[in-house]
Amino acid sequence: MPGAVAQPGPDMVRLSARYSAVSRGTERLVFEGRVPESEWERMRCPHQEGSFAFPVKYGYALVGRVTDGPSEWVGRTAFTLHPHQTEAVVGRDWITLVPDGVPPRRAALAANMETALNIVWDSGVSVGDRVLVVGAGVVGLLVARLLARIAGVEVSVADVNPTRAGVTTVMGALFCGIDEVPSDMDVAINTSGNDAGLRTALAAVGLEGRVVEASWHGANEARLPLGGAFHAKRLQIVSSQVGRIPSDRAARWTHRRRLDTVMRLLADRTLDALITHEVPFADAPARLPALLTAEPDALAILITYD
Repeated sequence: MPGAVAQPGPDMVRLSARYSAVSRGTERLVFEGRVPESEWERMRCPHQEGSFAFPVKYGYALVGRVTDGPSEWVGRTAFTLHPHQTEAVVGRDWITLVPDGVPPRRAALAANMETALNIVWDSGVSVGDRVLVVGAGVVGLLVARLLARIAGVEVSVADVNPTRAGVTTVMGALFCGIDEVPSDMDVAINTSGNDAGLRTALAAVGLEGRVVEASWHGANEARLPLGGAFHAKRLQIVSSQVGRIPSDRAARWTHRRRLDTVMRLLADRTLDALITHEVPFADAPARLPALLTAEPDALAILITYD
């Protein structure tokens, strides 16, 4: 969807794009037209153009070089929530400078890491817990990486794709197939994007365990076994969504503080293993449909810009 870039005014910043990350979950639902009309307004991303009835310019993870703005920022690398395009002009408050220790391509994972951090907060996981993450996509693996860095926490990641075992190990977690899921877990987190994953999570937790639903299902409906063990075991299902900071932190945390924390968390070279594909911007219309729907080995997909 072509568009013009405005001239920057006071308190505005111009970015020349270097990388932008494609969300295989959310952007696939947008691409396939599976955003329910009831969610059109809530699911608008910052600086979106168009609507979900198409055409629409969607995306929320752009990293670029500051070419116009505060003099002390010019030449720096910055992250912003913005659709995929070669240049962007945004308000100064939408800019987060990337620390020197974080390469620009890894900084494109910031939106996914922000989601993962919120999920960890919502999970309530503490020292020594046994945790199952269902779904070895980018968000699930980022969650696993954060949890594995908590002292004593044992993290297992379940996925239908056995090729995800290697990257799961790199993240510091154990991999298991869906038919090998451990039981009696303290917490289970579903990032799979489907109700089968949520059923797996429910079956894995022990008495009074917590299940965190971190997937967004779009227009899809979920079927869950809420009789029997669900009640007898007094299980909890908690939703996690990145748009709001959890209530137990909201009095002290702002979105700015959270994003600054994300940038520090990205100073972890292990995370480079999550980037599997880089697509030149000019090739994106031809290559992205298959990468979003038919490429089982794709994790983080970056669009690159000259």
